[in-house]
Amino acid sequence: MKRIAVFMLLVAFSVVCTRPAEAQRTTTAENMRRSRKEAKEQQKVLKKLSRKQRKAMKKYDKAQRKAAKQANHK
Repeated sequence: MKRIAVFMLLVAFSVVCTRPAEAQRTTTAENMRRSRKEAKEQQKVLKKLSRKQRKAMKKYDKAQRKAAKQANHK
């Protein structure tokens, strides 16, 4: 029970700390830079996921070929 209470306090504190006290003004250049950075990060994540998907497909195809080969030899 104490763990749950401590965890809830920790979550509440982290949420309070992440909110800025005053709204910060950002320039157009800063917004563009952030946007490019976020787009680049998104592309990186998509590339990593597609690489994992290709690897999984290759593994599946290999298993299918192996199963077909064993079925033909029986």
